[in-house]
Amino acid sequence: MKPQIEIIHGDITTQNVDVVVNAANPSLMGGGGVDGAIHRAAGPQLLEACKIVRQQQGECPPGHAVITIAGNLPAKAVIHTVGPVWHGGDHHEARILEDAYRNCLRLAADNGYQTMAFPAISTGVYGYPKAAAAAIAVDTVYRYLSLKPMPEKVFFVCYDEETTQLYRQRLTEREQEFGA
Repeated sequence: MKPQIEIIHGDITTQNVDVVVNAANPSLMGGGGVDGAIHRAAGPQLLEACKIVRQQQGECPPGHAVITIAGNLPAKAVIHTVGPVWHGGDHHEARILEDAYRNCLRLAADNGYQTMAFPAISTGVYGYPKAAAAAIAVDTVYRYLSLKPMPEKVFFVCYDEETTQLYRQRLTEREQEFGA
């Protein structure tokens, strides 16, 4: 079955999906970019849930993911993942970014979520080159959904037109490679 992936230009905090992915920092305490936007939209209960996670397991290492309530977001839950900081590509950044996407997909599936929305993880302040990040994101999600029944549909919600076009281009290339 062809993976159900859609690329959209928009605000991830308004997406009507089961789970929204937050590109968090290791502290899980909110920050800039999409992390700050999700925390602001979700309200103080998201920060409280993140504090509980921190007390239970400490910081979230790059490539890992944790799940919390969604607070005031339309989603049912938030999966927080920490992408890699770009250091030129010689510090396992690609593997860490792939792990971040795969671990989010697993958490969503393990919790029975059918739809999820990803931001462009690590492409903001963490400096990951957008085209390379798009290839890893789309390829990882495409492979996962080709093998697993859940989640049923994944959205990449891109915050700017350049990123949106890069993700759409990579999805088109991926679908052509597999004759979709």
